[in-house]
Order: sequence, then C-alpha cells, then structure tokens
Amino acid sequence: MLFSDTYKTITGPSEGIFRDRGSKFIGLAYPIRTEEETREIVSRIRSEHPKARHFCTAFRLTPDRSVFRVNDDGEPSGSAGKPILNTILSADLTNILVVVVRYFGGTLLGVPGLINAYKTATAEALQAATVVEKTVNDIYRLRFEYLQMNDVMKIIKDEHLQIIRQEFDNQCLVEVEIRQAQVNGVVAKLEKVPNLNADYLFTL
Repeated sequence: MLFSDTYKTITGPSEGIFRDRGSKFIGLAYPIRTEEETREIVSRIRSEHPKARHFCTAFRLTPDRSVFRVNDDGEPSGSAGKPILNTILSADLTNILVVVVRYFGGTLLGVPGLINAYKTATAEALQAATVVEKTVNDIYRLRFEYLQMNDVMKIIKDEHLQIIRQEFDNQCLVEVEIRQAQVNGVVAKLEKVPNLNADYLFTL
C-alpha cells in the first residue's frame, strides 16, 4: 500500500446511546493526541458516572494508525474493548478514544449480546461525530539570524506553513508544521537561506 499522508479523525467529543434489556450503554468518543489524555478522560468519566458498572475502552493513535489498546473493564474477555476497536477500524479513524459506559439493568446479555451492545453504542457515537481528514505533518525547528527573517517568512507564507512557536532575537527560532508531501521541497528551499539550520523534531 502506498503511504498516505492523510488520516481521518473526529473534530470534537460525541455521544451515542444503546439500550438492551434494561442495560444502558453510553458511547463517548473523543479526539486525542496522546495516551496520557486517555487516562485523564477515563478518570473524569468515572467520576461523572459513579453508579455505572463498566467503563470499557478502545483507542487508536498516530497517523499511521499503528498504536491501539482495548480494555474490557471486567466484562467477559473480548466482549467489549474489541468490538469498540473494530468499529473504530471500520470507520478508518485514528487519534480517537471511545469509552462505553454501561449501566447494568439486571439481565445478563451473554457475550453475543454484549458484543452487539458495545459495537452499536460505539457506532452511534461515531455517527454523531464530525469526521475530518487531516494531513500528516512533520515539525521542524528553524534557527537563523535576524537578517534572514524576510527570506524565511516568505518561504513560510508561500508554502502555507503553520507556525507553532517563534522567538525573535539576534538569533531567531521558528517551529513549523510541514505536510509530509511537501517536506522535501520546503527543506530544499530553506537550505538555500544562508546560515539557517532546519532540524526535524517529530511527526504529528
């Protein structure tokens, strides 16, 4: 498969609800960038739903969609986290966390019933979400002398680069996001600026 420099995620939190034989399943989807965020979100949801029985989760991270985790949170193995993740995979989304909060209704649903419930609650939450396509961007730190400011800013403007940090002094520092498809061309232009150092930091 050719490497794609775009990926799909959601723009903000969304919610979906599924009920089955008295049990209520609340699907909550969130855009995330790091695994740390998932822990903060889950602990907040736990405090908002003190009477709920289970908080089952799945998340997927990174533009190449390679990082994912599932948690059944006490439900039978494979009956909760995996169906949530499979629904995320079907929608081809990444940088996303889905938490399904279960209020137990007194009737056991069995593994097939649970799989269906967690899958449906997730699908409802994703259906309510706004999906956006983003580009995979490399972050570069540019260091240059103040005299080169106009040359550097012209390249940034011409290439529609987003500045995420800047410090201007005799020695200037600018951090920019460059879409991966553009990187080679942009770096070649920057290298023509005298006394400029461009260092790759990380990929978003």
